[in-house]
Amino acid sequence: MDSPSTDSVLTRHPLAVLRFLGLVLLGSGVGGVAALAAVGFVNAVVWLNDLLLISPRGQMMAADTTLVILATLLVPTLGGLLVGQLHRGLPGGRPHTPADAIAAVQTRRGRLPAKAGALSALSGLVSLGAGASVGQYGPLVHLGATLGSLITRLLRLGRSEDNITIACGVAAAIAAAFNAPLAGIVFAHEVVLRHYALRAFAPVAAAAIVGYVLATQLLAQGTLFHITEPGVPQPWEFALFLALGGLGALVAGGYMHAILAMGQLARRLPLPTSLHPALAGALLGLTALWVPDILGMGQETLRFATLPGAYSGGELLMVLLLKLAATALCLGLGFAGGVFSPALVIGTLFGALAGTLVAELGGGQETFIFYAVCGMVAVTAPVLGAPLTTLLIVFELTGSYALTTAALASVTLANPLAAQLFGRSLFDIQLARRGLDLSAGRSRAVLQETRLTELISHDAVTLAPATPLKAAISRLSQAGHGEAYRVDGRGRYQGCVTLASLESFREGSEATTLADCPETPRPVLDPHASLWEAMQQLQKVTGEAIAVVDDERRFLGVAYESSIARAFLYHSDALRREEHGAG
Repeated sequence: MDSPSTDSVLTRHPLAVLRFLGLVLLGSGVGGVAALAAVGFVNAVVWLNDLLLISPRGQMMAADTTLVILATLLVPTLGGLLVGQLHRGLPGGRPHTPADAIAAVQTRRGRLPAKAGALSALSGLVSLGAGASVGQYGPLVHLGATLGSLITRLLRLGRSEDNITIACGVAAAIAAAFNAPLAGIVFAHEVVLRHYALRAFAPVAAAAIVGYVLATQLLAQGTLFHITEPGVPQPWEFALFLALGGLGALVAGGYMHAILAMGQLARRLPLPTSLHPALAGALLGLTALWVPDILGMGQETLRFATLPGAYSGGELLMVLLLKLAATALCLGLGFAGGVFSPALVIGTLFGALAGTLVAELGGGQETFIFYAVCGMVAVTAPVLGAPLTTLLIVFELTGSYALTTAALASVTLANPLAAQLFGRSLFDIQLARRGLDLSAGRSRAVLQETRLTELISHDAVTLAPATPLKAAISRLSQAGHGEAYRVDGRGRYQGCVTLASLESFREGSEATTLADCPETPRPVLDPHASLWEAMQQLQKVTGEAIAVVDDERRFLGVAYESSIARAFLYHSDALRREEHGAG
């Protein structure tokens, strides 16, 4: 006869398999919905760009040059006005981005709000359609994540499943937009989940495959760019690819800090926040009359930059700097959009500039594409904090192992250097500025987001300062506690005293009331403090609890060391189960 434990395992096994298969099926469904939304979004942007004379094709089809000039000036400005009004309905008055999806998963909150996701997607569509120098992949990632979260809520599933379906939506959106299912899978794990548990991997993979099939087979979604079979680089050129990675890290850092600095500058402008995007649109339109390459996502610019001789060295440098400034202006002043597409363009221009300089110094023109691609990954990978994803995008877009190997040389130096100088990614820097530090790992992020409120206990001995020592000792003895908290008539905290100190004062001094006894040094906690802060304060405590007081020093209760420790173990175990496939 089987033992009870063995029988229990056998009984649970079929149910666990069914749950797992159901989660994979759910991932497939999320992938299909997210892919359809992503492809629809991309096609809508292309249609708007042509209709509003923003794209090169739309401008070429326009018969009137004056009309093109007016569209270049007015469309980004009016688009900015509409975007500013849309943001009035969003929490914080800003569009939600991949950073919000990362925060929801890393803190185990999940539950991305559908309204904010829909408004952010609409804002991104208007921004991109009006020619703002922003990317489409940021809105697509957040839209896919929001759809995944919404489906989980409709099915009334738990937070762990919510985190997985958020990653499924992200993977499907990337797979559909890039025709790169492997990159979608790795991006979801590398940037959003930040673990590779089998329980999450299978649904995410299913979502990416479904997204890829829908985008390529049913909807005929094209690739980002086409590259013919490149030449073979010389061995010495790999040293240049490595150096390109180091320089690319600096370009990526400049790009990220330009966006952040423009955001800080926007807060000091004497102009209503809702009008900031319109100002950015007007400045963008004026500049685009001179250099139209900076309008929109810049896919045409990216394609031309991969062709030897399409731009001179001076033109590459000018467009690079103006594209970087235009993207910082648009994102900093409130246009909705991503940072990925502009980073691809800026990186490709940077790599093409390096390839042009090498060619002028006698290098091989046939390896020009290697420099363009290496520059692309050297800038993009640090911005996203996703070196593996960026390499897989190169491989899936080009099908070239030689190009991917060269790109690996650049990423080898770009990501570590950028992480040391600037941070793991722009998303992590943004979250750190909002108070969520992911540099110490997911467990700390969860503890920082868990509020102390649920741990506050009222099972504590509170005594007035005028309480006689004998009565205080008797009260503590009857309550079975080793410490009491002095609270005055207005409920204000006056300090902590211990039973041992009270007995020693009664025997060795003339103290008669609690007011005559010095308090035992103890830290206090704010009711809105995090579990992480409580754990930090435990290092300073040798007693049984920490007093919780508000800004006016009113005593609200205590947080027992045992409760703090249990909460820490609970959240640590939940993370372990989720990340190792047991949750």
